[in-house]
Amino acid sequence: MGFQPLISLCIFTLISSSTLILAQQPYERKASTDCGTADNSTSVLGYTCNGLNRTCQAYLIFRSRPPYNNVSSISSLLASDTSQLSQINSVSEDATFDTNKMVIVPVNCSCSGEYYQANSSYVVLLGDTFFRIANNTYQGLSTCQALQTQTNISATNLQSGTSITVPLRCACPTKNQSDEGVKYLLSYTVQSGEDVSTISERFGVDTGNTLAANGLSESDFNIYPFTTLLVPLKNPPSASQTLTPSPPPPPSPPPPPPSGKGSKKTWVYVAVGVAASLFVLITVLAVVYYVVLRRRSPRRPIDSVIVIDSFEKPLKSKSEEESEEFLKSISEIAQSLKVYKYGELQSATENFNSNCWIKGSVYRGTINGDLAAIKKMNGDVSKEISLLNKINHFNLIRLSGVCFSEGNWYLVYEYAMNGPLCDWIYSNKSGQKVLSWTQRVRIALDVATGLNYLHSFTSPPHVHKDIRSSNVLLDSDFRAKIANFGLARSTQGEEGEFALTRHIVGTKGYMAPEYLENGLISPKLDVYAFGVLMLEIITGKEAIVLCGGEDVLLPDALLAMLDEDNAEEKLKGFVDPSLQANYPFDLALLMVRLAQNCIRKNPASRPGMDEIEQSLSKILAT
Repeated sequence: MGFQPLISLCIFTLISSSTLILAQQPYERKASTDCGTADNSTSVLGYTCNGLNRTCQAYLIFRSRPPYNNVSSISSLLASDTSQLSQINSVSEDATFDTNKMVIVPVNCSCSGEYYQANSSYVVLLGDTFFRIANNTYQGLSTCQALQTQTNISATNLQSGTSITVPLRCACPTKNQSDEGVKYLLSYTVQSGEDVSTISERFGVDTGNTLAANGLSESDFNIYPFTTLLVPLKNPPSASQTLTPSPPPPPSPPPPPPSGKGSKKTWVYVAVGVAASLFVLITVLAVVYYVVLRRRSPRRPIDSVIVIDSFEKPLKSKSEEESEEFLKSISEIAQSLKVYKYGELQSATENFNSNCWIKGSVYRGTINGDLAAIKKMNGDVSKEISLLNKINHFNLIRLSGVCFSEGNWYLVYEYAMNGPLCDWIYSNKSGQKVLSWTQRVRIALDVATGLNYLHSFTSPPHVHKDIRSSNVLLDSDFRAKIANFGLARSTQGEEGEFALTRHIVGTKGYMAPEYLENGLISPKLDVYAFGVLMLEIITGKEAIVLCGGEDVLLPDALLAMLDEDNAEEKLKGFVDPSLQANYPFDLALLMVRLAQNCIRKNPASRPGMDEIEQSLSKILAT
C-alpha cells in the first residue's frame, strides 16, 4: 500500500518534467563561439522540433546595415517575402532603413530533421568563414555549427563562389505555450548590455514567460551578444516595438515654498537661486573662452612624457579586499569567465619561466592542453574585464579567465599563434616575415570588422583608442584579432557621444588631429588610426616614419605622388618592396585612397567603419 502513492508521485513527476521540457528550448549561451564543438545541451544546432505544429509563421529581428539596409536586400538575405516584410515594418517595398535599425523579418519556420529552421541561400565571398557568415552577415541568426552540419563542408574546404544553405534560427510554440495563448515565437539577436527583462518589456511579454521559453530561470538568466533569445508572442510584432525609446523627460521643478511662516525665508531661496545662476553663467563663459582659446592657439609640440611609443594608461590601485569582492562578482555574473588560482597559472607557464615569455608582461601558457596568453597587470582592470566579458566577436581577442594574487592581476586570453602584426609588416626589420597581398587585405578587413562591431554593435558604443600594429594579433590562419583594451572607453553616458579629455595618451603617429589639439574622442578617432594602420600594411613602414617626424599625416601631401601621370610607377615606389609587384595596381590604389579618406583632418569627412568594412569586402572579393 505504501508503494502506490510513491508510484503515483513518480508518474506525476515524469509527466511534469516532460511537460516542462516541451514548453521550452535550451538557450545556446556562448557555445556558438566554439565552432569545433557542438554542445548538445544547448540549441547551438537549432531549436528542437517539439512544437505543436511542424511548420508555422515565425519572426526574426535583423539590424539594418549596408549592403543589407533596404527591404529588397534583407528579404533576399533572409528568404522572406518582400511585401510581408514591408507591411509589418510599416514601410514601402523600396524603403531603405537607417543603419542599425531593427527590422522585423517574417519567415516560414518548419522542421528539418530534429530541428526547426527557415532556409536561406548565400553565396560565399572570398575570406568568408562559417563563423563570419553566421555572426557577421547573419548577425547570430545562425551558428557556425549549424552551417557546417547543414552544408556538410569542413571549415577548411569552404570555397568562395559556393552557394550554401543557411539554417536560420526559428521555432514554433509548444502545446503548453499555445494553451497560454502564445501564437508566435520571435528570434531576437541579443546586443551587448541587453537583458531578458528589457527585451521582454520591449515586446510586451512577461519576463518569466521569456525565461521559460529559453530554458532559463530567475537564478540563471545571463544572456550574451550574438545569441538568439526566443520571445513568445500572442500577437504579431509591430513596427512600434522596434523604435528606440525616447529619453526620459526632465525632472519637474521643485514646488514653491509654502506660505505662512515659511514665506519669511523666501529671500533666502531667491539669493541662493541668483548665486547659482551667476555661478553657472561664469562657468559657461570660462568653458567657451577655454575652447575658443584652444582652437585659435597654434598647436604645441607633443610632450614625449604624455605621448610615448608604447603607452599603457596608469591605473589606480585596487585593494586586496576590493579585488576579492570583484573576483566574487565575476564568478557570479560572468559564467563563461573562469577565475584561476595562481598555482594553476604557475603550472601553465612553468612558474613564469623565461622560455614562456612572449613580450612585456605576457607569457605563453598551456591550460588543459590548449595554449593561452597570460598577461600580468597592476591596478584597476575592472573596466577592461567588464568590456571584454560583454563583447563576443571573432576579430576581438577573447578573455577566458582572470586571477588575482599578491596585488597583481593575471588576465588569460586566447592565444594568437602568429603574434603581433608589427612583426610581419615592417620591412626595415632583419629577418622580416612576409605577408601576401591577399593576406594584407584580409587582415585590414578583419580589423575593420572588429572596430565596426565595437562602434555599432556594443551598447553603449566603445572606442578602442589605441589601434596600432602591435595591438593587432594574428592567429594560425593569419586572421586578425584586436587586442589591448586598456584605453578603450564608451562614447556615451554622462560625457555624451563626443567626449572631451585633457589626458592625451596614445601612440605617436596614430593619434587624430582633433584628439591631439582638443582632446575630442569619438569613433572617428579609431578611423584615423585605422587609416594609418592600412598605410603601414601597404608600405611596410612604421607610422612614425610615414609621418616624417610630424605628429599627424597630411593626406594631400601623401597622395601628391599618386597623380594621374605615372601613377603606377609612383605606386611601385610606395608599396612594400617585399610584395615584388605581386599585387593588383587598381586595388592597391583603391586601398591607398581609402586610407587617405580615413586620415582626413576633419573627422566628419572620414568614413564610418561600416562603410570601410564594405569597401574592403569588395576589394577582397575582387
